[in-house]
Parts: sequence; C-alpha cells; structure tokens
Amino acid sequence: MLLRLAFLTVTNLFAALRLLPMSDGDKDAEILALRHQLAVFRTAQPPSLPAVPASPARQACIRPSAHIS
Repeated sequence: MLLRLAFLTVTNLFAALRLLPMSDGDKDAEILALRHQLAVFRTAQPPSLPAVPASPARQACIRPSAHIS
C-alpha cells in the first residue's frame, strides 16, 4: 500500500511538472484529447448493471462524496 502511494505521488508529480512549460493552447489541446478518450471509453463500455438500492447507512456515506468535484 505504501509503495503504491509513493508510486502515485511520483507519477502525479512528474505529470504536474510536465504541464509547467506548456502553453495554454497545448494544455487546451491535451484536455480536448483526454475528453475525447473519455467519451470513447464510456461508449465502449458494456451497459452497467441495474442499480442496487442502497441502505440508509450506505446512502449516508455516498451523499457527501457526491458533492465533491
């Protein structure tokens, strides 16, 4: 677990450093490409399973995290 956290920290640090020298146009192009990849991924996924009703305890955990964006 600690190794994974270290790996994710280092990769995110390098990703952030890679964005520093980019111009705004380059960043906008990358954002558009990533949005396109996400749209393709969402359409390529099989349909999701039907929603399972959540218990009141589970809803209490899910609702606060739904507003984090």
